[in-house]
Amino acid sequence: MRHVTTAGALVAILSGCSSHFLPPAPVPPASMHIGSIVRNAAARYSVSPGLVRAVVMAESAGNARAISNAGAEGLMQLMPATAAECRVQNVFDPVENIDCGTRYLQQQLKRYNGNVRLAVAAYNAGPGAVDKYHGVPPYAETRAYVVRVLAIYH
Repeated sequence: MRHVTTAGALVAILSGCSSHFLPPAPVPPASMHIGSIVRNAAARYSVSPGLVRAVVMAESAGNARAISNAGAEGLMQLMPATAAECRVQNVFDPVENIDCGTRYLQQQLKRYNGNVRLAVAAYNAGPGAVDKYHGVPPYAETRAYVVRVLAIYH
């Protein structure tokens, strides 16, 4: 068997080591990456990063590939119409998904004059339902969702 060594490998062996041949640096955990995306989107739309993080955790538990039975997708579980409104190209891209979800959350916060409880209810059930019931709709899923998001947020 004939052994061929490249000049670069030979130099690395002779010089002790070269960064070219070192293993790549570890990739930061996905949660760190998502954390920076959340912070950037929250700053862009003037929404509490803690609230955005709470919605991400309640919606998808941090799973960028999550799909609900209702057709909501990604980290912030965007409905197709919401994603289209934001011109999202790839709903499973954390940057696009979190940007759109945070923007939508900001719209709800503005609509309900900063009332986090109503904004979160609207994020889940839609603003039409919140307006119809003049508060958190009497849907078990929405009520549980609001409690879950607020518990994570606080």
